[in-house]
Amino acid sequence: MATDCILPQRLQPASAPKSWPAPRRVTVSPSQEQVHYLQEELQRPRALRNAGFLRNEGHCPCSYPCVATCHHGLHTPVARRFYLNGSPVQMTAGIEPNQECKDPWVLVTSQPTILCSSWQQQPLSISKPRYLEQLENYLRKELLLLDLSTDSAQELRLQPYREIFEFFIEDFKTYKPLLSSIKNAYEVMLAHQREKIRSLEPLKAKIVTVNEDCSERILAMRAEERYEISMLKKEKMNLLKLIDKKNEEKISLQSEVAKLRKSLAEEYLRYLTERDARKILIGDLNELRYQREDMSLAQNPGVWGEDPVKLTLALKMTRQDLTRTQMELNTMKANFGDVVPRRDFEMQEKTNMELQEQLESLRSDYEEVRKEHEMLLQLHMSTLKERDQFSTELQEIQRTSTPRPDWTKCESVIAGGPERWLLLAEGKNSDQLVDVLLEEIGMGLLREKDFFPGLGFGDSIPPFLRFDGPVKNKKPTKKEVINILKDAWKERVAEEQKESFPDFFFNFLERRFGVNDAMAWAYTIFENIKLFRSSEIMSQFYAVLMGKNLESVYINQRETLSHLLKEFISVDTQNEGLITIEQFSTVLRTMFPLKKEEQIQELMEAVGWGPDSSNTDTINYQALFTEDEEGQSEPLVQRLWEQYEDEKEEYLAELKHELGLEPLEEVTLLKMRATLMNIDPTMDKHTLSTYLGQVYQIPAIDVPLEDEERQGIISIKVETAFDRLKMADTKRVGPREPEPAS
Repeated sequence: MATDCILPQRLQPASAPKSWPAPRRVTVSPSQEQVHYLQEELQRPRALRNAGFLRNEGHCPCSYPCVATCHHGLHTPVARRFYLNGSPVQMTAGIEPNQECKDPWVLVTSQPTILCSSWQQQPLSISKPRYLEQLENYLRKELLLLDLSTDSAQELRLQPYREIFEFFIEDFKTYKPLLSSIKNAYEVMLAHQREKIRSLEPLKAKIVTVNEDCSERILAMRAEERYEISMLKKEKMNLLKLIDKKNEEKISLQSEVAKLRKSLAEEYLRYLTERDARKILIGDLNELRYQREDMSLAQNPGVWGEDPVKLTLALKMTRQDLTRTQMELNTMKANFGDVVPRRDFEMQEKTNMELQEQLESLRSDYEEVRKEHEMLLQLHMSTLKERDQFSTELQEIQRTSTPRPDWTKCESVIAGGPERWLLLAEGKNSDQLVDVLLEEIGMGLLREKDFFPGLGFGDSIPPFLRFDGPVKNKKPTKKEVINILKDAWKERVAEEQKESFPDFFFNFLERRFGVNDAMAWAYTIFENIKLFRSSEIMSQFYAVLMGKNLESVYINQRETLSHLLKEFISVDTQNEGLITIEQFSTVLRTMFPLKKEEQIQELMEAVGWGPDSSNTDTINYQALFTEDEEGQSEPLVQRLWEQYEDEKEEYLAELKHELGLEPLEEVTLLKMRATLMNIDPTMDKHTLSTYLGQVYQIPAIDVPLEDEERQGIISIKVETAFDRLKMADTKRVGPREPEPAS
């Protein structure tokens, strides 16, 4: 039996117009199996049919082997046309003609509908559903009405899409829960992103501020560099002018030397001429005198009483001698005509030596100036390199550094307000301020605790903390803890039979607070001294209690301060509690002869001495050794402790360098002793035995200082040796002897 099924093209949404487009007709001639399948398909709910259609991804949900792919592509399961082998398929629905169908989308007619050839040759074009066109038109109009020139243009542009999606959710009831959850997920994500952007806006402003600050600093550094470069250029020009001046002086001196040589030659020629003329004149005078004598003798022959013949013969011989002498004189003149007198030669030689010295001095000055010029050029090049390096480092710091914290924000948080914060932060760097802030936070947390958990009875637990179970927090003030520690030190110093420091501490607490409260006070004091590392007495007590320092370090430091105070008192002859700066400096140099001049200056600056101070200014030395309520010492005591730590580290570093061994290598007692005596030659035997006993854990009286064979057997690792020396009161005894000059 053949029937005509009228199937609509598309399912229309809820907002579709009332007039539906004319359905197309499909003529089907199904078999019995196809009829049975169609009946089952029409009896299924519409939602299941749609779901089956969606699972087949827009293709025909019919999985029957004789049914081909739908002609019009995507459509609802009931609005479809089927082709088999390229021609329309007749499908029998198994419903009688004019019989009412339960499916509202299927209309059964009694007349077969013939498919015309023109319809078969239609192009396979897909038209948009009207509801989709309406939504697109609505979206287009809303977007045109938006003002996209504001900052929230993207937010406004999203609103029409949100409304379209809501319309879509409302019209598709079946998928409303899923689509609503999808929409809510996107809304939550958008809100999260907005909140994140809002939280990042202050950071952006802060980055801009930091960038401006760094730019100003760069400009300042560049201006400073330009100023330095200009100064160096001026200095360079001055040096060049000085070099030119020296060259001119050299040229003038050379010309003066040449002029002096020329004048000397002229004087020498004039002297030779005058000498020759004088000799000729003397010869002429002698000749005239001889002639006059001859004439007088000839006129008065009785004057001499001699024979004239004899006299004539004598005159002849004399003239021959004169001729010979004259020849010898001419020979001497010919041979030694260029010879100058020794006196003139020595004078000229002296003048020449002076000129030579002046020339050498000028040459040395010129060399020094040239070397200084080369050094300035090298310094200039190194300055340029350093400037480029600093610029690169500055850029790297600007890229990676974080802004400097504003410590004034802590004033409103710290208990006591701005006054106490200024007192705590005075003279401290950022690292120390972080420690102070952590101590204040830890103090608040420590006061909130009512009980401490017991640490148990393990071997690694200190004896005074071995307890299992909760321990009550006594919550003392910082001042009370400091007073307890001071009393403990006093009793420890006065104790005759020394026991281990942890055992003494617990026994002290038992004697003071009783057996029942001793453990609670031990935990309470331990937590406090572990927290307040900035307090000197607490940090030192904690180091001794945990075995990081020997108690002799603290005791010797206190003895040194006591001895220093006694020296100040002895200088104060009028017992006024005041001494002058000069007396203070003299006592420091007497008490600490091994300290350098810079360290003495630091100690003097710690008590208020400055460049403008005079030697007659007075100091209240009693106030230099006082402590406040929290156990903080005055700057002088703090500087003495810091210098002691620095001197110990420097001494141990020198000892380690002198040993020349790796940390894991073994060092014998013999080598350690020789090294100690090498870097500290004035060390006495008692101190040497103490240091070696501390390193090798031998009593000082049992150290074999005379037995070199035994010294070569006893050894220990270098790392362990220096850890033990760092615990003890290790310091230089005397100055190191200067090395002999090569």
